[in-house]
Amino acid sequence: MTDHSEILAMTADQFAHLGEGALAYLRKVKSEDLTGRFPGIPDIAPGLELWALFAADGRPILLTDERENAIGAAMQNQLTPVSIH
Repeated sequence: MTDHSEILAMTADQFAHLGEGALAYLRKVKSEDLTGRFPGIPDIAPGLELWALFAADGRPILLTDERENAIGAAMQNQLTPVSIH
């Protein structure tokens, strides 16, 4: 029988930095949902589907109309792109 008495746990701060500098999250977004995610973004016509690239900590990196551009930007910055839905 395996002893599970010692469980390793991450602090909230450690979890927040998981993947930092190594991962970028790729997500399809609607233009009307960008205001809170991309501070200071100019007005964009509603109804557009765009691709957003976020750092592991949720910081916005890039917004584009082509998925391949977002993937390319991640790889160019030595980040592994991971899709989220």
